[in-house]
Amino acid sequence: MNRLRDWLDRLTLYFPVLLMGLLALATYWLVRSTPHLEQRVQPAPVQHLPDYFMHQFSVKTFDTRGQLKSEVSGREGRHFPDTDTLEIDQVHIRSFNVEGLLTTASARQALANSDASELQLMGQALVERKASIDKNGKQNDDLTFRGEFLHAFLNTDRIKSHKPVELTRGSDRFTADSMDYDKREGIMLLSGRVRGHLATTKAP
Repeated sequence: MNRLRDWLDRLTLYFPVLLMGLLALATYWLVRSTPHLEQRVQPAPVQHLPDYFMHQFSVKTFDTRGQLKSEVSGREGRHFPDTDTLEIDQVHIRSFNVEGLLTTASARQALANSDASELQLMGQALVERKASIDKNGKQNDDLTFRGEFLHAFLNTDRIKSHKPVELTRGSDRFTADSMDYDKREGIMLLSGRVRGHLATTKAP
């Protein structure tokens, strides 16, 4: 009986120590099992990948009056959501400016913004505007741009290129290493090796 009482006394004496040890083990296990904040999954970076494809397609846009503003067609198109651009193979484009004048463009490949008002034409690039008469009654000759790269801003009637280009206006012809043409400002800037041929008008 005395031995049992001694054993119980000893157990009572060491019980707090045993309890603290169990609590320490439980706390260690919880710390190991809880995920760290830095282990949270980070969102994947946005990738430049197409979200849809088009084959042998034609896309038209219209202005607020329902008039045709532009038509883009191509053999294949790839839309990139991160930049909201359309990459087009064998592209053909028709675009009308605010005055209703038609501009056509074509190239082996193009990169267009969402409404096709800005185009980067690459490979046998061609931009053409037919002869017209403006609101002041002035005659505008045919205007043609050719090159391996043309950057066209159709809404603002501007065409740029940092590569060699050929410009034809009526019977006149110019070549240059680079170009910046602004129709609204009436400015044509040709840089590098510039050559020109002006057609002469025969006297009656």
